[in-house]
Amino acid sequence: MTSTASFVRIADVAHHVVVEGSGPVCVLATGLGLSWFDWDPVVPLLTPHRTVVRFDRPGHGLSQPAAGPVTAAGEADRIAALLDALGHGAEPVTLVGHSIAGFHTEAFARRHPARTAGLVLVDSSVESADDRPRASRTAPALARALGATLCATGIPAAFGPLLRRVAIRDDPAAPGLVRRVYGTSRVLRGTLDENAHYGAVAAQLLALRATHPLPPGLPVTVLAAPNGSARRERRQRALARRLGARYEAAEPSGHLVMLDRPDAVARAVLGTGHRGEAA
Repeated sequence: MTSTASFVRIADVAHHVVVEGSGPVCVLATGLGLSWFDWDPVVPLLTPHRTVVRFDRPGHGLSQPAAGPVTAAGEADRIAALLDALGHGAEPVTLVGHSIAGFHTEAFARRHPARTAGLVLVDSSVESADDRPRASRTAPALARALGATLCATGIPAAFGPLLRRVAIRDDPAAPGLVRRVYGTSRVLRGTLDENAHYGAVAAQLLALRATHPLPPGLPVTVLAAPNGSARRERRQRALARRLGARYEAAEPSGHLVMLDRPDAVARAVLGTGHRGEAA
């Protein structure tokens, strides 16, 4: 097994990337405010069978801040550009998106169908037309102002790692990595900014669904963590029906399925397979 960590420059932004394993390519995309190391429990289960690509979006992990606003198309094309830079532009890949990254990976599959071999949505964010997601004119500006205020008072350095520990129970991440990432103003600003664009990205994905169909026969799995919530289960099942996907429940598990049930994530990824490959 090979393992390399590097920085790849896309649109003048340095992106932190880790590549491990061998075989067909699998891209792991994290949820809001998370980092590449949050996939650590899953990676050893995949690398005997897959080349695993992990990356930090702008303002997350070790990547530089974003150069512009977050969009569904922009995040899909970011993944494509990253794969091109890594020399994987010619081969179809499996996309694994957790939480808000479910929007990004589904957008990739719709914008780059020939490059998509499979799609796994891990407790993905879910929005439907009934939810009426839309862009906010004020949220991004408010997020920038809040970020500037919090950073000026030294909140990230003083409390960022502590907040991470409070938010993630029994956090397996090394304390040094947590301090290196969550003690920075960059990550706080990046998380606030991406959250502020949530409605816009959700609305853009709904528009993509109307104009860009998924590839015929694409293997898709919705891996949900309903955690006892009937509403969450209904929404995840509705997403699976909308995408013609296989539905699986990771139980017991909280939202961070990759930490609570890495075995379930790995099984979903390997079971989804590549088009033309036996699961």
